[in-house]
Amino acid sequence: MTVWIDTHCHLDAAEFGAQASAVRSRAAAHQVVHCVIPAVEVANFETVRTLAHQWGDSYALGIHPLYVPQANEADLAALDAALTRHRDDPRLVAVGEIGLDYFVPELNRSPLKERQEAFYRAQLQLARKHGLPVILHVRRSADALLRPLRELAPPSGWRGIAHAFNCSAQQAQAFIGLGFKLGFGGAVTYARALQLRRLAAELPLDALVLETDAPDIPPHWLYVTAEQRAAGVAHRRNEPGELPRIGAVVAELRGMAVDDLALATSRNAVGALPRLA
Repeated sequence: MTVWIDTHCHLDAAEFGAQASAVRSRAAAHQVVHCVIPAVEVANFETVRTLAHQWGDSYALGIHPLYVPQANEADLAALDAALTRHRDDPRLVAVGEIGLDYFVPELNRSPLKERQEAFYRAQLQLARKHGLPVILHVRRSADALLRPLRELAPPSGWRGIAHAFNCSAQQAQAFIGLGFKLGFGGAVTYARALQLRRLAAELPLDALVLETDAPDIPPHWLYVTAEQRAAGVAHRRNEPGELPRIGAVVAELRGMAVDDLALATSRNAVGALPRLA
């Protein structure tokens, strides 16, 4: 049987609300056997943990760069405390979602640029302290992410996932060299995403994991253009149940059987996040 692991899925998002259990059931019906639910702020730490236990999934705890403007030092202390409190919970698989976002203009200017960089470094140090992998948010920030990873690498090296990867081949090799797997999702389904599709086709198979980032980054078959929205076409929400179809696109790009890709990417997910085992 072909089974899939969605390594990045925000099932606690407001877009799902009361439908979250039905969304997870649909994913299971499509053989998505496991989801990793990353936190984005202290306020949703317990929510992602509860959902992971409810559905037999996994979770990560961290402060997303988009939430850094409203975060403070007490939030870093709360993250440290939560990682300590749940250190024996096998469903806690990583520190995440953490990273840097230089796409949002105000986050790429002082003082927020320096602030998110400080939060990123602090959370890397917590991951190292607690012996956990990291799930990285990478948006126009690959080189800036790599520098602290090299400086703060634990003796045994890093494990984790560079989520929603969309960088250069050289940057891909740098993340792989540091111990990371690269997350591919809905963006790879767009014909115009030439560089990303080339990476999905040519990178070593053991470097790839699959994700949806649901409800975000919809695959092309769910995308609604501005013109369509203006004409009254409703937004179509991304769900973890879309993962097999995304995987089929990646398999086609690589010229391999879908079953083989599902097996390899599931194995890679466990390599990135060992507690998934």
